[in-house]
Amino acid sequence: MRTDGRASDALRPVSFERNFTRHAAGSVLVSFGDTKVICTASLEKRVPPWLRDSGKGWVTAEYAMLPGSTHDRIRRDANKKGRALEISRLIGRSLRAMVDLEKMGEQMITLDCDVIQADGGTRTAAISGAYVALQDAVSKLLAGGVLTESPLTGYCAAVSVGVIGDEVLLDLCYEEDVVADVDMNIVMDDSGDFIEVQGCAEGRAFNRAQMDAMLAYAGSGIGQIIDAQKDALVHG
Repeated sequence: MRTDGRASDALRPVSFERNFTRHAAGSVLVSFGDTKVICTASLEKRVPPWLRDSGKGWVTAEYAMLPGSTHDRIRRDANKKGRALEISRLIGRSLRAMVDLEKMGEQMITLDCDVIQADGGTRTAAISGAYVALQDAVSKLLAGGVLTESPLTGYCAAVSVGVIGDEVLLDLCYEEDVVADVDMNIVMDDSGDFIEVQGCAEGRAFNRAQMDAMLAYAGSGIGQIIDAQKDALVHG
């Protein structure tokens, strides 16, 4: 029995609240159960030095867990190193996989993902919410005539999977994550292709059948998350 009574292949309640802040080009409060992340998209008329005069744009991300997001106060990471840097890079890679940078022109979109409440799966919630914020930012560029066609090539979302004992579980909360024998984070697009797979044995090795089951659970869960993204972008 899972801590919240879900089936092994069930997501926590997922929601995307758009236009959560006033000034950002795109802003979303994403909730995966009790995990809540504010994702904002900011536009800049510049690119990193290695892209100057290339005609290409850039999409990047920064991730942070804010003080008060967990039981013990997390100190602000002013230098963006360690875990925060690794997750920032993951989010950036995941979103760039869905963007034709040549269609952006020389401008940059930065996705800031700030965890205000953590209960497991913060990086997967951040990727899923940041994509919605990115969609809204691109819509503003199109509406303002800055872009003539969307550089987005599809949708993307992410979810965690794991193994506890011999059971494969989808979308682990914190109490499950800390005791999991296997912990995996998977990013996929709306065609069912993989963007990134991060996983390791925390307690004991896992077999091919468990691996296949985790991938299948992730595919189903991500499909549901992308449906929620689409619904929020149409009705939210």
